[in-house]
Amino acid sequence: MLGYICKYAPVEVFESMGVQMERIEPDVTNFNQAEIRMHPNICSFAKGVLEEVMSSDYEGVILTTCCDSIRRLYDVLREEFPDKFIYMLDTPRITKDAGITLYEQRIRTMIEEFEKFSGKTFDEEKFCAYLKEKEEARQYDVKDNALNIGIIGARANESIKKILAENGANVAFDLTCTGLGRKILVDEKDVLTGYARGLLSQFPCMRMEQAAGRDELIRRSAGSVDGIIYHTVQFCDNYAYEYAWLKEWLDRPLLLLETDYTRQSGGQVRTRIEAFLESLTAERKKPERKRKEDGTMYVMGIDSGSTSTNAVIMDQDRKIKAFSVVRTGAKSGVSADKVLHEVLEKAGLKREDISWIVSTGYGRVSIEFADENVTEISCHGKGAHYFNPKIRTILDIGGQDSKAIRLSESGEVKDFVMNDKCAAGTGRFLEMIARTLEVSLDELGAIALTSKEKIEITSMCSVFAESEVISLIANNKEKADIADGVCHAIANKASGLLRRVGMEPEFMMTGGVAKNPGVVRAVEEKIGSKLYICEEPEIVGAAGAAIYALEKMGA
Repeated sequence: MLGYICKYAPVEVFESMGVQMERIEPDVTNFNQAEIRMHPNICSFAKGVLEEVMSSDYEGVILTTCCDSIRRLYDVLREEFPDKFIYMLDTPRITKDAGITLYEQRIRTMIEEFEKFSGKTFDEEKFCAYLKEKEEARQYDVKDNALNIGIIGARANESIKKILAENGANVAFDLTCTGLGRKILVDEKDVLTGYARGLLSQFPCMRMEQAAGRDELIRRSAGSVDGIIYHTVQFCDNYAYEYAWLKEWLDRPLLLLETDYTRQSGGQVRTRIEAFLESLTAERKKPERKRKEDGTMYVMGIDSGSTSTNAVIMDQDRKIKAFSVVRTGAKSGVSADKVLHEVLEKAGLKREDISWIVSTGYGRVSIEFADENVTEISCHGKGAHYFNPKIRTILDIGGQDSKAIRLSESGEVKDFVMNDKCAAGTGRFLEMIARTLEVSLDELGAIALTSKEKIEITSMCSVFAESEVISLIANNKEKADIADGVCHAIANKASGLLRRVGMEPEFMMTGGVAKNPGVVRAVEEKIGSKLYICEEPEIVGAAGAAIYALEKMGA
């Protein structure tokens, strides 16, 4: 079995020789081996490939000269696996006749090297027949009345396409490094020349000569889709800046999705994609209404977060009948059952009195009694608009992540960004600081308001910030001043998120951290504007989920 990583790799050449080819899709939990053998700032994809190859039984790997990270990967693989077929195929930048001739020659050289390595023989007639067979077998499964989504950027992995498929969306095109399909040109007279021409005529990657015309090629493709996902890889040099350029002129909804190829980022990737699809989805099919004997209809929204699980029961007039907030324990399903029981008891209702239940939050898919689940991005938008229709920008700081969301006048999500998987600036971060200062989480914000000396916390990493706080304590700094410094550090990070979606007033803060007066004051000072905070900021997402339920019922 040979692994490969690039759409320019001559996969069919090897397959025609009876070799099993597998595109390497990193699915790792850490980069322990890669960070020993490579620089920490090497592209996450290259590090992930190294981890996969070191833990799998590949006979060899075919690489192409797409960037410095892959060149470094080649050096490391050659050193680690001297007995395997580790080959770097130099892909020409030029794609005209001279480039095609050059690429054909390089492919032939690669074939000769593999023949020496494996003892197999390449046969052009068999290769031609295989190309014809493969081209005839190509099928395209397109769902009617589904959202059509295009993917641009770097290396969209299969998990992205799986999430799209699970949500009923078609991948209209994949213009990334990997691509959906290959352009196979069968020229019986000169098989390898035609094949090389087909490989080089694919949508150009950033290093290709034709990349200068990418914007026009993207414009042509984008006309037929509902939205576009622009995917980048952490520490990628080639694709880091194209998104900002596209966003200026591309007349289609656009989602920036950066991944680091670790399993831990899976939850946020799913949330971002599903929230994007929700913003594009047309009117939902409405289920049959269920009403009490007096004609009243009730729905429920439940928000399963990392710190709290919140539920809201709302009637058909959009009045909150009851709400409940419980701490999320080790199992989100148990917390959901607990909050369901509590909120029904407060409302004086039974489970069968609820017409529709919508779940949201990271634990939304684990809530078995919910009729539907919607991402917290969309639900916070609905909830914020419900509590204050003037709100245009939301800052949501929860237990494990932070989000900035920009709304339209009708409360629909226009744009959003989330922090990465690091806990910096979240509720967990504040809990850790409170423990270090030996105060309760509730006290932390209150004492920050009594600060007299400005202290700057230079690191937002939870581990480094804790060390910094310990040093400040050792230097006899006051707890109030340290707490205020921490609040301002969070405000700086939050401000960066808000600026990425656009600082459009009015502003609202949601999530458990909105109860921290020190953070609220610091954010207001940083953005130069007041934050609207409703009476119970933790239930905004649940209220939005209840609104979704009412819309589902046609109320």
